[in-house]
Amino acid sequence: MDLTLIWKTVLIGIVEGVTEFLPVSSTGHIILAEELLHFEGPPGKVFDIVIQLGAILAVVFLYRAKLWTTARGVLQRDRRAIRFAAAVITAFLPAAVVGVIAYKAIKEHLFNPTVVSVSLIAGGVAILVIERVVRRPRIKSVDEVDLKTALWIGICQCLSMIPGVSRAGATIMGARVFRVDRAAAAEFSFFLAMPTMLGAAVYDLYKNQATLDWHGSGVIALGFVTAFFSALVVVGPFVRFISRHGFAAFAWYRIALGGLALALILAR
Repeated sequence: MDLTLIWKTVLIGIVEGVTEFLPVSSTGHIILAEELLHFEGPPGKVFDIVIQLGAILAVVFLYRAKLWTTARGVLQRDRRAIRFAAAVITAFLPAAVVGVIAYKAIKEHLFNPTVVSVSLIAGGVAILVIERVVRRPRIKSVDEVDLKTALWIGICQCLSMIPGVSRAGATIMGARVFRVDRAAAAEFSFFLAMPTMLGAAVYDLYKNQATLDWHGSGVIALGFVTAFFSALVVVGPFVRFISRHGFAAFAWYRIALGGLALALILAR
């Protein structure tokens, strides 16, 4: 593995880990970064799939206590734990159904830099509008999310199948529309990411099994580790930041990045 490939792999892993749980679209950033760096990982989709798993493992590690408490509570028929688990499952289902139906069309027609650029800008504008009009929160913790709100968040998550929209952005802003507190909206999005990203990774592996190539395992491992540790560092400060300052900074960042990328695409 030459030095150029190493630093490109590390940079892509950092981009994945840093952006996966922020409302800025990790998929969009990866598409743009790989285009800009002329990055070519191992053949097939295995590299992109594995680095996503690295990022999700970081959240599993950070919220391991809550996951354990919920699992134990469900087994003991604790109403609070059952309600939380049911909310996450309910929110997961819409994307699972739509993903299976629309997987091929999305991969073939929407995964390109132009779609990413436009989606980044549109998503940034949507965040600014929602932050301005949303009323005082009525739900202040993830345990208070009801099934109706969870279903709405899950429907919003389907929008994130368009690269550049952002899974985190769609679910967090969907929760905000239903007057979920900023920190609670972000944390619910993290928990929803676990079954969603794991399911997407398994489905991706299944659909691409004929083209997967595990040669270059060093590149794959390096990307995985880098994504894990960068996500580990970002999640806590992100929740603290949005609790104090909201999402406007991320909205303006999306608009600026999308505008720059679109300008570069049109100038080619």
